[in-house]
Amino acid sequence: MRDFLRGVVFARLIWLVCCGVSAVCWAGRPVRVYEVDLKGGQTPAALQDAMREALVRATGHRDSGNDPALASVITGATTYVKAYASGPRGESQVVFDGAAVERAIMAAGRTVWERERPFTLVVLSPSPPRAAEDAARNTLEQVAAERGLPISLVPLAVTDASGNELGRDSVMQVAQRYGGDAVLLGRGDPSVAGAQLQWTLFSDFASESWTGALETGIDRAVDTLAPAQGASLAETESTAVVQIEGLNNLNDYAVVERMLEGMPGARRASVLDARGSSASFSVTVRGGLDAIDRALTASGRFVRSGTSDAHAVFQYRSQ
Repeated sequence: MRDFLRGVVFARLIWLVCCGVSAVCWAGRPVRVYEVDLKGGQTPAALQDAMREALVRATGHRDSGNDPALASVITGATTYVKAYASGPRGESQVVFDGAAVERAIMAAGRTVWERERPFTLVVLSPSPPRAAEDAARNTLEQVAAERGLPISLVPLAVTDASGNELGRDSVMQVAQRYGGDAVLLGRGDPSVAGAQLQWTLFSDFASESWTGALETGIDRAVDTLAPAQGASLAETESTAVVQIEGLNNLNDYAVVERMLEGMPGARRASVLDARGSSASFSVTVRGGLDAIDRALTASGRFVRSGTSDAHAVFQYRSQ
């Protein structure tokens, strides 16, 4: 019955899209964390360097490659080799055993970042000339690959017809049409030597601003999106059921499920039951119901309205 209900929701969403009705795109992109370029052949030293890169991607933390708690994983890099391969440009790569590496990371008391990560749209405003844009894209993509964040530099509109800056909800609504989970907006001219851009990271749950170079834009975004160190131990993953009210159409259902899936630490969200303007969702997330409550409340689009059958009930505020 649960599969049937969910199938009905998605079947009707597809029907709406075919009829030209706007519906949210599904996002979140898997990252190939454990496929790393080899620099220096299949030597122990090269494999240790590759493991350092993999650990930074796996945790989302820049210092993981030099973390004393993970030193044994680095020195024992050869024991985690699963295969050798060639990358898309013919480069030599090593493929580490991801499950084994993740077990070692958690055993060391460190955090593993889920491989399905927020697809982040990067916007530079004003749009730089073509050559400067290409140079900026190369820098952004290189740093993002090192940190394990899927990104795309896009010419997204961040102002309305009158030139007024869009708010977080409006920016995210536009981003979702491109399949984005987050938007990283950099204001300034990246072609100027030593340029310090004004950065703002928008997500469904919060916005944060800082100043820095192109590399700093990506680094701070990952610092914000990745789980805190030790969270895998401090917050055990569990499944909770939440009831969402105020779902007035199928697009509301899609937006809410997308937001539940995109919460920090969330691994899975699915519809259990749908009746009228109310639906129950099963959510597997690190930190359980407390984490869900914090994230939904912080988004500004949900209000905790009570408890029903031991399930938390939230009122959804549609845009």
